Order: sequence, then structure tokens, then C-alpha cells
Amino acid sequence: MQQPIVGYHRDDEDHWVAELDCGHNQHVRHDPPWMNRLWVTTAAGRESRLGVMLECKKCDERAPRDNP
Repeated sequence: MQQPIVGYHRDDEDHWVAELDCGHNQHVRHDPPWMNRLWVTTAAGRESRLGVMLECKKCDERAPRDNP
């Protein structure tokens, strides 16, 4: 299920995590060559992706909301 990004935070390992409107969280790593998400490395880049839809597998699984 597609859900929009509404915010970000860093996890315990200092990786960026997108906060989705549904209450679930999803890592958005820039880890070339596997994941090429240069936008996540700057505040302007992250802000430019607010509202972008991501596939939320947790919604598909009807998982409870994540803790912030």
C-alpha cells in the first residue's frame, strides 16, 4: 500500500528513517550501489521528498503502528 512520507528521524545506528502517514517507519538509506538515494544525505533533499509515496509492506500486513 502506498503511503506518503510525513517526516524523518535517525535510528540508533544513525541511518535515516522515513515516517509514513500511516504510522509506520521505513529506512531510506543511501548505500550505493544497492540503494542510490543521494537525496537522503541533505536536509533539502529530505524535505523535497516529503509527501512522496512509498510502498508500505507493514500496511499490507496490517501491522500495528511503529513507535516514533
